[in-house]
This record gives sequence, structure tokens and C-alpha cells, in this order.
Amino acid sequence: MQIRESAEDYLEAILVLRQQNGNVRAIDIANHLGFSRPSVSIAMKHLRENGYISVSADSLITLTKEGAAIAERVYERHRVLTEFFSRLGVAEDIAKADACRIEHDLSPETFACIKAFYQEKLQKD
Repeated sequence: MQIRESAEDYLEAILVLRQQNGNVRAIDIANHLGFSRPSVSIAMKHLRENGYISVSADSLITLTKEGAAIAERVYERHRVLTEFFSRLGVAEDIAKADACRIEHDLSPETFACIKAFYQEKLQKD
């Protein structure tokens, strides 16, 4: 399941927006990510062609099973890493930015170890 970082960011944004608003349209993604509407439209076309999203007749965007699995994996990494960095004393905005940068490149093994360490630390506190 190897896809580009930008595609992961789009899928994560769709997941977050769906949780916040219920429905997701391309304009919502553009506003959320700060991208132009045409750029988002091109990305949605590629995601749809690759089977990660579906778009209804009224332009509502939903994640397919495969797209949702990727989005949930990336979003979990983002949440855990952001919280982990924040607990280390990193400023919230920097923690979020750093988490976003490394969430895509971290190996599953390293992430699992960070997550286990972090959860163990929380249980002790």
C-alpha cells in the first residue's frame, strides 16, 4: 500500500473533515489544506481513479475501504506523534508540524515502538 505523501495528506484531510462536518466536498479540502480548488480537483481525480475515494452525483467525497485504511493509519500517526512531542515539551505548533513531516516516512516498526513507549508512559503518569 505505497502511495505518495500528498495523497496521504488528502486522504487524512477527508477523514478529518468527515469527522468534523459529516460531508466533504472538494472546496472543504481546499480550504482545510490551503490549496487551490483546481489542484484539489486534480488530486481528487487521481484518488478516484486509484480507488481511494468515490464522488457522488452531488459532489460529496467519501473514502473507499482502502482509502479509509490509509487515512486512519496516517491520522493515528499524526495524533500519537503530536501528543508525544507535546508531552516532551515541544510547542504545540511545532509538534504538529513535525508530526506531519515524519508521519509519512516512519517505519511501522518504529511507530509501533514509539506508540508502545508513549502508552506505557501514560499509564505510569
